[in-house]
Amino acid sequence: MVHKSTAACDIHGYPTTQQPIWLLLLSSLGFFIFLKHSISLARWIIITFLRPAKDLKRSYGSWGLITGATDGIGKAFAYQLAKKGLNLVLVSRSSKRLESVSEEIRSHFPDVQIKTLAFDFSRDQGLVKLVEEEIKGLDVGVLINIVGVTYPAARYFHEVDEKMWMDIVRVNLEGTTKVTVAVVPGMLQRKRGAIVNIGSGAAVVVPSHPLYTIYAATKAYVDQLSRSLYMEYKKYGIDVQIQVPLYVATKMVSKVASIEKSSLFIPSADAYAEAAVKRIGYEARCTPFWAHSLQWWFARLVPDSLLDAWRFYIGLNRRGSESQLSS
Repeated sequence: MVHKSTAACDIHGYPTTQQPIWLLLLSSLGFFIFLKHSISLARWIIITFLRPAKDLKRSYGSWGLITGATDGIGKAFAYQLAKKGLNLVLVSRSSKRLESVSEEIRSHFPDVQIKTLAFDFSRDQGLVKLVEEEIKGLDVGVLINIVGVTYPAARYFHEVDEKMWMDIVRVNLEGTTKVTVAVVPGMLQRKRGAIVNIGSGAAVVVPSHPLYTIYAATKAYVDQLSRSLYMEYKKYGIDVQIQVPLYVATKMVSKVASIEKSSLFIPSADAYAEAAVKRIGYEARCTPFWAHSLQWWFARLVPDSLLDAWRFYIGLNRRGSESQLSS
């Protein structure tokens, strides 16, 4: 008796080997995961290095307003906007520093008009009306909210005196909100504008930021404010964006993190601002500097509990030791 083979054959009549279903499914899953990450990597390269920056003056208006404009990231942003041809309204606490920075910028960009407003954001002195008066009749197309303060050192919540935490709330939370309130009506009238709020990895990248709790909480407010405003106003031609930097080599970071100079993963204020300006008008939330975005990507692979423990460990080291906890 002749038995016929039931094995599958190819077009030439040779038997073929069938793969188990589970192996095919696993291979397909691996392919789709690889494809997803490849697309994500390609997108990151295009956005970070290849996508052209918007023409801020043409897209939004001829004036830019910057808070916290006399030092660090704020001053670097002022230079970048002047380089793009925008006139400037600089807002900061010290009139002397404002004049000094204005002269520096004019020496590089003599055609740029500059107005200044000296204001202490830790005081409630009618900020909205002051800004409204300063920008009356100006085509303010770009607002950069940078002004911010934090603790002078890592502290437990109960160690932060009322004046300190109220200053942080007034500067980081109320200051950003009030300047935005003053600028938005003009943008609505002109049906164009860009608002950039500077957030912090302390409120977004890591799940918690112990020993800098109030600072992180105010920056979380700025993040939520920005993303909600993005949805409210994008149909009116106003692009709202929250930028989330990690460490940048500035005086404020130097005080709290003992970072004295820039490095591969810690840009200078100028390097950060140059990358940040290129992102204006695009995503609702972004991390402009390439190395920061890589750090954020890797942070998302780490369990929250480990990130929390790491942040707490760093905070305790900055205090000296946990034994310094006051009663």
